[in-house]
Amino acid sequence: MAENKKTITVEQIGSPLRRPGDQRATLIGLGLNKMHRTRTLEDTPAVRGMIAKVAHLVRIVD
Repeated sequence: MAENKKTITVEQIGSPLRRPGDQRATLIGLGLNKMHRTRTLEDTPAVRGMIAKVAHLVRIVD
């Protein structure tokens, strides 16, 4: 039986230039490293925490 997993789509809207290294690493962990890239990720607490850490660099796409 297949489970319906919730997903969340995020788009990078800010540049990682002149940001602390941990924020750059978080963007890479989310699969984002260039402007206007989007990724659809599983909606887990870990992913939500990563998004919260770089909330000023990403936006959630509906």
